[in-house]
Amino acid sequence: MFKIDLLVVGKVKKGPWKDLIDEYVQRMKWPVTVVEVESKYSDSKTQQEHEQRLILSKLDESSFVVVLDERGDGLRSLDFSQTMEKLRDTGIDKISFLIGGAEGFTDEVRSKANMLLSFGQQTWPHVMVRVMLLEQIYRAQQISSGHPYHREG
Repeated sequence: MFKIDLLVVGKVKKGPWKDLIDEYVQRMKWPVTVVEVESKYSDSKTQQEHEQRLILSKLDESSFVVVLDERGDGLRSLDFSQTMEKLRDTGIDKISFLIGGAEGFTDEVRSKANMLLSFGQQTWPHVMVRVMLLEQIYRAQQISSGHPYHREG
């Protein structure tokens, strides 16, 4: 069984997005922890550097690291699920997904990645990326267990 961490920049306040995030976390059989960090600087470069330091300080060095980045690979849901299964089968027991702030990550954080993952070339609000990632992790879990939640069509 995996332990999954989402290390994310920004805090989600109470409301529909928070409810949806909590709903997916509760549905998981795999333990999922969402770790939020927040930084507020007026200078975007300083903010990006501070966010990265905060994220890296929370990163477990033994984790398989997946950085969400526009330069990453876009995977179909089935491929994402198969990737998760391969990781589990090779003995990986902890995965950390990193979601950056508005400025994204620099090469320093990307260099820590075992995998870069993209949800396409569009720009998405970070809270929406969290929900989409949690949904895909949940979908991968369901595919892996043979549950009919996922249907190709």
